Amino acid sequence: MKADAIDLDGKKAGSIELSDKIFSLDPRVDILHRVVRWQRNNAQAGTHKVKTRSETSYSTRKIYKQKGTGGARHGSRSAPIFRGGGVYKGPTPRSHGHDLPKKVRKLGLMHALSAKVAAGEFVIVDVSKLTDMKTSQLAKKIKELGWKRALVIDGVSVNQNFAKAARNITGLDILPSVGANVYDILKRDTLVLTKEGVAAMEDRLK
Repeated sequence: MKADAIDLDGKKAGSIELSDKIFSLDPRVDILHRVVRWQRNNAQAGTHKVKTRSETSYSTRKIYKQKGTGGARHGSRSAPIFRGGGVYKGPTPRSHGHDLPKKVRKLGLMHALSAKVAAGEFVIVDVSKLTDMKTSQLAKKIKELGWKRALVIDGVSVNQNFAKAARNITGLDILPSVGANVYDILKRDTLVLTKEGVAAMEDRLK
């Protein structure tokens, strides 16, 4: 599969051969869902906590005598039945993460890339000749290209000139190829790969 590359001025900057096994798959929603769920669950802190009856700060003295009051029998003010008492079977700190086979994670990334290509939300850009550029200049070029919420995936390392200029631009994120993941790819309107990024992703997923 051949795809055209552009520069930041929107002009054609050659073409590049894309692997059909990575960029031309029929996207499967079930695989993408599994990988995104795995990512988000692993990112969840799981620090929610409530106090049990043994952790509330009340006296352990019996509230009133066992018999003769006409009321129910109670021994502790910290019982869950009372307001301010401990919570029965409440949430405790735990990990929400679960395992997912490496093959499924790898397949999910390939399907995410293919989904962006199929949706026409995939761009290849050449930034190899990029010199020092101010943020305002880059922001103007990105606006002209129509990138509103874009993720740029570079090669093994990020082009420092490009990263420095893009640092304060809202809606534009840059990742090295090793940081590319399904969730970040799918939640952006446009996926941008540099020429180095294409080579690095194909090397990572081959």
